[in-house]
Amino acid sequence: MKRGAAGTVRGIAAAVPAALFVAAAGTALHRQTVPLAGVEVAWGVAAALLLLASVQLWLGAWARSIAPTAVAGVVSYAAVGVVSSAGPAKQLVLGDAVGNVWVFGIGAVTMIMLVVVSRLRFGKPGAAVVAEPLSRR
Repeated sequence: MKRGAAGTVRGIAAAVPAALFVAAAGTALHRQTVPLAGVEVAWGVAAALLLLASVQLWLGAWARSIAPTAVAGVVSYAAVGVVSSAGPAKQLVLGDAVGNVWVFGIGAVTMIMLVVVSRLRFGKPGAAVVAEPLSRR
């Protein structure tokens, strides 16, 4: 197997458990609020989406491929979709504004991170940047 393909396979294999972790942690985190001046500010959904974005960026940079980023987004979205479509007594993601931002934000963050990871430049591992020597003036 070629080196690039091995990195992609390795990245996809790491993306599935990472995405399941993000889905579970983000679902637990997305309802967190803090009262500020009498208003409940939902900070948990922003933190959950930031967690997703950072894991997707890390996977893409580590595997040097865009595929793990996409797999992490799809698996996270599917896992949260299963949790949000459970019966009324078992539903962990409600259909309110915060729940909708969490569910549909996964798709938006994944699209953004696909663009970000696709624009990363991956050089050879350990390659140093060759620069011109400083001139004495």
